[in-house]
Amino acid sequence: MISAFHHLSTRLVRAALAICLGLCLIFFQFTAEANAAKTFMTGDFVKDTISVSSTLKETITLPKEDKGLSDAEKEAVFLISDYISRYRNRSQVNTSTTFTTMQTALNALSGHYKTFANRPVPEKLKERLNKELSKAEKLAVRDN
Repeated sequence: MISAFHHLSTRLVRAALAICLGLCLIFFQFTAEANAAKTFMTGDFVKDTISVSSTLKETITLPKEDKGLSDAEKEAVFLISDYISRYRNRSQVNTSTTFTTMQTALNALSGHYKTFANRPVPEKLKERLNKELSKAEKLAVRDN
């Protein structure tokens, strides 16, 4: 008799736990905060191109003694990745001269930051980037 009671109570406890767990899974999945990736892109190609271009031009002109240089470079790498991932697969954008010009500049800057993380951007690269980023801004405004 005690064995039967013990068996019955064990089954009841397991059933209660299964029901509680099921209810928790059902109700708490809808109240959890979504941890979506943070993005600075608006979806407007022209605005995003101008914004990314101006931010990167400001970043590459920072002196190497600047205290915020490291954070600015990290933000630049994030912006580059965000911009490319947003517009690379959009056929109406990725074949434009604006995008290919931006992509060239972004690849060069990203490559420098990833390869030479502790070195400042060389003057020749700064000049080239300023020229390409300015050209991309002008093309974006013109094509709009």
